[in-house]
Parts: sequence; C-alpha cells; structure tokens
Amino acid sequence: MTKITISVLLYMLSIGFTQGMKITSSIDLELTQESIPKDTNAVNELLNKSEHYFFSKPDSSLYFAQLALDLASKLNSPKHEIYALIGCGETHRFMGNLPKSLEFQFQALELSKSIKDKQYEAVCLGFIGLDYSAIGEYRQALPYLFAAKAIREQLPNAVAEAFTLSNIGNTYAGLGLLDSALFFLENAWDQAQVTGHPNLMVLTLQRIANVKVAMADYDEALGIYHAALKRARKSNDNVNPSNIQLGMTELHLKLHQKDSALYYARLALADARNSSQRQQILSAANHIANLLRERSSPDSVIYYLDIVLAMRDSLLSPDKFKELQVLALREQQKKSDLVLEQDEFRNQFRLLGLSGILLFVLVTAFILYKNNRQKNKVNLVLEEQKLNLEQTLLDLKATQTQLIQSEKMASLGELTAGIAHEIQNPLNFVNNFSEVNKELLSEMRDEIEKGNLEEAKSLASNVIENQERINEHGKRADGIVKGMLQHSRSSSGLKEPTDINALCEEYLRLSYHGFRAKDKSFNAIPINIGIETDFDSSVQKMDVIPQDIGRAILNLINNSFYAVSEKKKRITTGNVDGTSFDPTVSITTKKLKNAVLISVKDNGNGIPGSIKEKIFQPFFTTKPVGQGTGLGLSLSYDIVKAHRGELRMETKEGEGTEFIIELFV
Repeated sequence: MTKITISVLLYMLSIGFTQGMKITSSIDLELTQESIPKDTNAVNELLNKSEHYFFSKPDSSLYFAQLALDLASKLNSPKHEIYALIGCGETHRFMGNLPKSLEFQFQALELSKSIKDKQYEAVCLGFIGLDYSAIGEYRQALPYLFAAKAIREQLPNAVAEAFTLSNIGNTYAGLGLLDSALFFLENAWDQAQVTGHPNLMVLTLQRIANVKVAMADYDEALGIYHAALKRARKSNDNVNPSNIQLGMTELHLKLHQKDSALYYARLALADARNSSQRQQILSAANHIANLLRERSSPDSVIYYLDIVLAMRDSLLSPDKFKELQVLALREQQKKSDLVLEQDEFRNQFRLLGLSGILLFVLVTAFILYKNNRQKNKVNLVLEEQKLNLEQTLLDLKATQTQLIQSEKMASLGELTAGIAHEIQNPLNFVNNFSEVNKELLSEMRDEIEKGNLEEAKSLASNVIENQERINEHGKRADGIVKGMLQHSRSSSGLKEPTDINALCEEYLRLSYHGFRAKDKSFNAIPINIGIETDFDSSVQKMDVIPQDIGRAILNLINNSFYAVSEKKKRITTGNVDGTSFDPTVSITTKKLKNAVLISVKDNGNGIPGSIKEKIFQPFFTTKPVGQGTGLGLSLSYDIVKAHRGELRMETKEGEGTEFIIELFV
C-alpha cells in the first residue's frame, strides 16, 4: 500500500489542501493498461499520478484513477480498490458530476464495511455527506457526516476531525441553522489552528464568513474574507480563492456596491478557470452577466451567458439528475433489502424462541405431573404452617400498632417540650410585669390618697410602660402559637398551574418590604441590601399549591435578609477596620430536564458545621431569644416534601448560605 495515509488522502482529495506532489514514477499520460506492471506498486504510482493532475487536469486525473481502480480490482486488493474508488469519486465531484461521485463513494463505503476498515469507512462517509451537501440535500448529508465524526472520535486524526466539523457546520448553514453552523465552524477553526494546516484554515475561515453574511454581520464577514484570501495567496492555494471571492461578490451585492461586486466576480472567474472548478465558473459568470446587463453591455452579457449555459449543461443536465434519482432509488432499495433481512432474521429468532418455550412447557408439565403426588402429601403440613403463620402475623400487627403508638407519644412529648420551652419565655415576662404593675398600682393609690399627684403620675407612666411590654410579649406568645398551628396543619389547598418565576418575584418583594418595616435599624445604619434575580424564562407553569410554596420561599428569603443584615450590623457597629461588606441576596430559577430549581442565596455569616444537621428541626433557631420561633425552615421543609420535592442547604461558614428547592415535574 502507498505510504500516503488515510488522513493525507482525506485532505488531498477533498478541499485542495495540497497543489500536487512529487512524482518519482516514469508513468505519463501515454500509459495504457497493457503497458502497466501488474502489481500494487503500479497501483500506487497510478494513484500518485491521479493526485498530481487533480487540480490542473481533472480529466487526466480521472483517467489515472480509473486505471488504478481496474488494476486494483484485478489484483484483488480491497484497500487499493477503495483508495481508487474514492479518487474517482472525488475527481467527479471536483468536475461537477455529483451523481457519479456519489456512485463511486457508495461503492467504496460498501467495500470498506466488508473488510471492516473504520479509517476508510470514515473517509467514505465524510465524502458522501460532502456530496449530498453540494447538491443541496443537507438533511440527507448530516447523518453521513455525523457517522464520520463518531468514527473520528474513536480513531483521532486532527486534520480529519477539523475537516469533518467544518463540513457539518457548512451543512447546517445550508439548512439556515446559523447558530449550529457557527458552533461547529468555530470548533473546526480551533482544531485547524492546532493542525497548523493553512488550506484547512482558509476553507474554515471562508465558511465562517459565509455564515456572518447570512447573519447580516457584514463588516466582520468582510474582514474574515480578506484574512482568508490573504492566507490562501500566501500558501499558494489555487482552489479556495474562487469561493472566497464569490462570497465577497455576494456580500458587496447585499451592500449595493455593484462595482466591487463585479470586481470580485471577475477575480473569482479567473481563479475558477485556473483550477477547473465548473460550479464556481458557473456562479461567477452568472454574477458578471447580471451585473453587466445593468450596464447595457449586450455583447459582454452574451459572452458570459454562453459560459453560464455551457457550465449549466455540464453540471445540471437532465441526464445527471436522472443518474442522481437512480442512485437514490438504488440506495433506498438497499436499505429496504436490509430491513427485510433483519425482519427475516427476527422471525427466525422468534420461531426458534417459541420452539424453545414449547419444549420448556412440555418438560415443566412432565415434572409438575410427576411431583403432583409429592405435593399432595405435604399439603396438610403446609396448611398447618399457614395457620401458624397467620397467628404470628396477627401478633406482629398488634406489636406494630403498639410500637407506632409509643413512637407517636414520644414525638408528642418532644413537641410538647419544645412548645413549652418557646412559650415559657414570653409568659414569664407577662407574669413578672403583671406582678410589678400590681405593686405599682397599689403604690399609686396610696400616693393619690396622700395627694402626691406628681409621684402618682410617675407611677402611672411606669404602669403604662410595663403594660406595653406585657402586650409585646403576649403578641410574641401568640406568634409562636400561630406558627405552631401552621406547622401542624395539613394544607387543604388545591394544586393549580402556577408561574414559579412570578411567584418568586412576588414573595421577594413582600419579604423585602416586610423586613424593612420590621427591622427598625434597617434604615438607621443604613443596610443597603443588594437584590439579584435570575429567572429562567424556560420555566413553565407547575401544578403546586401557590400559598404553601410561597410561604416556603418567603421563609427562606426572610432568613437570608436576616443573615446579611446581622453581618452588616456586626461589621458596622464593631468598627472593623479595612472590612468592606456589600450584603447581597439573590434568588434564581432554573429548568432542568425533569425538575425546576429555586435557589435563595446570601453572603451572610453562613451556618456552622456543628449545627447543620439540626437546621430543619422544629423549634431549632440560630436567632437570639425573642427573634425567631425555629419553625420557618421546618415548615418550609414539610411544604416542599408535601409537593414531592427536595429542600437542601449548601453553606460555608463566614461566606454565606444557599437554600435550594427542587420541584420535580
């Protein structure tokens, strides 16, 4: 086999990555099949000769490729035959005969699969995709290009991978999917830069510029075209410049710069003629004819229209379309035959499976019949065991009921102790101030009887002040009881489609204004809390109980406001030198595949690791006495669980805390 590798074959035969190679063979254009030595070295030399004439004399290139194919077939050398088939196909594509190109590439693909050569298979798949893309069958091209990409990922080759990515991007551009096209082309550009191959970089730059034109980004596109053309001239690339200048022609037409468009169209025609690219000749001549028609140059228009007609007959003749249709029908028939073969194999497999099942049933029936008598003997024993098991089950159920009741009583005891502990503090204040008021009122009565009104007024003021404290702690106890009722009450609300983003925004606003009204030091310090939101627009309405989920979100946001407020107060009142802190609370939503995430995050002090496990327990709170009931997080946790979701916490002490609600769709 020739020393030229598969990757070299790929970039030599597809996009003009090289302009020929040194030929050491003495074979020339006058060679005939009779004068060629009958060995694989001769096949290699013929293929070298074909590649040498590929860009300068495509007809001669095809001649030598066909000779190589005939000889490889006679020598029964599959790899040489595949190589020659690919060469014939690529020469036909370069000459504009796409039906013939596809025919040769499909033959090469079938032969590659028969010898299980993945390298050649990837090359053939890539060229088939390239041919389909060239005739505008972009959706037909993509499966072949992605199949080639999959093989390239298993057998890495930087040049081949970059070329395949570039072809996929160009095909997406043909479909009008410009974002996808740009994604693959930019990846191809990165890969091409790694390879350092100038012609591959030129091709990819030109295709990126085409996409930029389609996106109406004309200034950037023009800059990329000039960069690509400069690279092409520097690397003596004779193939890509015509395509680049055609792109620049169309760009200037969009900008209504017809003189510039005519200039680049003429350059494109000259370069296309030098490299014998018929499709580019057709496009360039057509542009020139249209532009000259506007200048009233009938003789020149006729001249270029003759070129257009000649190229159109060569490229787009009815016979070629007929060949393409026949080839498509042939490939469809092959796929249908393959489906029929697979169906026949499945039917045979099913028949074999049914036969095995029937045999198994017969054997099983015989065994069951033979064991039937044995089973009858043990039935009485089994019946007795059944009665014993039933009695045991009744005993276990009774024991289970007792255990459940004991657990309920234990939980009730813990809950009662928690409630008593929480309510005891405000009740102590109420009782103490009530006794003090009683004494003050007695003293005030005595002072009134003595006629000492000033002292009586002073005592009355103290009574009023104490009464306000009694009222304050009474409300505190009332709040604890209400929180407890909320915690223990099962919601009777109905689920309804709810806009999660709107719900989060609403409760964020309610929490913020409520916190400002509640915390008197909010404006005194002042505490300028930054609020950040990032709501995923793809989050759709979900069936939830909006009041309950809103309550859970509100509790989390309140905790975050409290955390950053306390940290700000500590830094401000503590006069910590060199410490700058911007309190921030953020709430975000994100749509996952089967869930919606709601995140409430702050940059407060975080939660120490020693109490992280207790944070969702009822009545557990990190707030000072009188500022928290310890039911907010517990209630939120229960609400989320009731919606078959998850509530979790991520925290880092000294840096902040994030609570994440995950609601499954």
